[in-house]
Amino acid sequence: MKISRRAEKMPASPIRKLVPYAEKAKERGIKVYHLNIGQPDIPTPEIFFRYLRKNLGDVVAYSHSAGIIELRRAFLNYYASFGVELTEDEVIVTNGGSEAVIFAMAAIADPGDEIVVIEPFYANYKGFASLLNIKLVPVRAEVSNGYRLPPKERFEEVITSKTRAILFSNPSNPTGVVLTSSEIDTLIQFAEKHNLFLISDEVYREFAFDGRESISLLKHYKSERVIMTDSLSKRYSACGTRIGLFATHNRQIYDAAMKFAQARLSPPTVAQLGAVGLLELGKEYTDKIKNEYQLRRDVVFEELSKIPGVLLTKPEGAFYVSVALPVDDAERFVKWMLTDFNDSGETVMVAPLSGFYATEGSGKKEIRIAYVLERRKLKRACELLRKGIEGYNRL
Repeated sequence: MKISRRAEKMPASPIRKLVPYAEKAKERGIKVYHLNIGQPDIPTPEIFFRYLRKNLGDVVAYSHSAGIIELRRAFLNYYASFGVELTEDEVIVTNGGSEAVIFAMAAIADPGDEIVVIEPFYANYKGFASLLNIKLVPVRAEVSNGYRLPPKERFEEVITSKTRAILFSNPSNPTGVVLTSSEIDTLIQFAEKHNLFLISDEVYREFAFDGRESISLLKHYKSERVIMTDSLSKRYSACGTRIGLFATHNRQIYDAAMKFAQARLSPPTVAQLGAVGLLELGKEYTDKIKNEYQLRRDVVFEELSKIPGVLLTKPEGAFYVSVALPVDDAERFVKWMLTDFNDSGETVMVAPLSGFYATEGSGKKEIRIAYVLERRKLKRACELLRKGIEGYNRL
């Protein structure tokens, strides 16, 4: 007996595949600072648990396939607060933002079709595309240019008769870039020229720093070619709730996504009950969280900038920074930090960035850092990284 070719081709998560090395380090008594995954340490707001206790009945039943109406309406009120107007039958509550992206891909592309991505990109896009037998076609954002949007000529070079969409996250995971209005217009004009869909992953919408605004595509461009995906995971420190959202004005695409939603029955009812409360918190709460991440960003940027040979640009949003290291192979270095290095019984785990590229061999010397720990711990983690680089390069 053998497994399917689909299973054989499915890439391992670059974010999670090195976890066994961290677990073994902990078994040896080593403290590991986890900067490899976007799991916030900020407590989930108490209102989530209060709404859960208040609304949980005697039976945990299926919900509507598009999500409970109370949560859909809460999402609509949330979007309306920053100028995005949607209706109840234009949104689907999903099992995290991941399912929303999968629904979007599956609704617009057949096996063998192509979706353009700006690399480096959220690593799990590769897994979603592999599952659906869709080809991701990369356009490179260069570390030397601060990972800014590539010129439109680079997009023109990769367009074929099989191209169906452009997929991007804004603010960017993993680079922290926040697209400007002009850059978004470039993507819109390109999509209109080639009759493409735009899949806008807006999970980190609130986290735009230094007075910047993260522009929601459906506010800027009310078009049926737009699919917006979202999640409560990061802004409310609620990753385990697995509550995301799929939204579009396109009736045909929405109906297709609803078929997928019905096939998986419903999003998690229990989590939805608590999520209603989260969406009532408003801008005062999200601004407070954004300000904390901005302070963490400042600490990480300052400390990393002190390390000789490191190349980075100050992140504009999200809670990640992509960094080029003075090492021969970032993945080998990350493993070594977990297997052979410690300083006073401590080490740090980061994510190799090669898995965030579709182009083979790219990102070999780059890492992604998630600044999801308190500032004191981040400073220590950066110190460990510096000492690790020094030790590794002496080998």
